[in-house]
Amino acid sequence: MSAHCQLTGARPGFGNRISHSHRRTSRRFDPNIQRKRYWLASEGRHVRLVLSAKGVKIVDLIGVEAAVVRIRARGVKL
Repeated sequence: MSAHCQLTGARPGFGNRISHSHRRTSRRFDPNIQRKRYWLASEGRHVRLVLSAKGVKIVDLIGVEAAVVRIRARGVKL
């Protein structure tokens, strides 16, 4: 599963690990990705969304119908 949110578009960030001696090696900051299943009443079916924790909060705020409209506007097929 790729580490990106279907709603917010959050993707991994990149940076460096810095050891005690200040040697730098690459690291990755992954978003907190969750797979959530929501009932989509307008289509009479469940949809499974891959969302970051912030994306889950947005769905709780605006509702799943509006969230699906935003996801489809980004060109993602559900």
